[in-house]
Amino acid sequence: MNSYSQGCYLGVLGGMGPMAGAAFALRLAALTPAAIDQQHIPTLLRNDPRIPDRSSAYMAGGENPLPYMQEGVRFLQNAGAQLIAIPCNTAHLWYDQIAASTDLPVLHIIQAVIDDLRRLGLPAGRIGLMGTAATLKLGLYQRHLEAQGYECIVPDDDEVERYCMGSIRAVKANRLEDAYAPAAECIARLKARGADAVVLGCTELPLAVPHALRPSLGVTLTDSIDALARAAIAHYQAEQLLAA
Repeated sequence: MNSYSQGCYLGVLGGMGPMAGAAFALRLAALTPAAIDQQHIPTLLRNDPRIPDRSSAYMAGGENPLPYMQEGVRFLQNAGAQLIAIPCNTAHLWYDQIAASTDLPVLHIIQAVIDDLRRLGLPAGRIGLMGTAATLKLGLYQRHLEAQGYECIVPDDDEVERYCMGSIRAVKANRLEDAYAPAAECIARLKARGADAVVLGCTELPLAVPHALRPSLGVTLTDSIDALARAAIAHYQAEQLLAA
């Protein structure tokens, strides 16, 4: 019996949004150092868009998504997952409660982004942040980055609504052609304020800013989807779970 049938699956709690969950699975495969199919990470993707909106829950008293996310983790654990990844930044406002509800390790997307900044040669510096209004207003990134020696540059409320949320909503509505311009404008503004790098801190934003267009923006970008995928790969490598 090989490792694939012994519960070595990566469990992905997706659906927040559905394109982001699918994009995570794609980038996980693209970034895995595999030469053949069997060297990739066995993955279970629960791409459930019925989970209540995370930003609405925090910002407008909407339905609490936590029970739905905890149920999703239980589903993945019962299906054989041995590690959980959640490709949604705002969902990490409930990270402690989610992690406490399972005995599986749960990757933290913000720590994955910080690890990626270091991989890019930025152990410190001024970091521009993009994300949902809830993620930015509640300081999810700011707390972690500042605790590890970074300075954060955050768009103002109008910029968050016009550019970050404008881009995110376009992706969620499957209007990718409308998502790039507002995201690029926000990146340009953060760069003009002295950002050494900009974090695409919502998993819709990497879909808005295609990899092929990123060099033209003139600033280092850290992609939270790619960062989380690299964290999952690093875990599998450290535990020697990848097939030779």
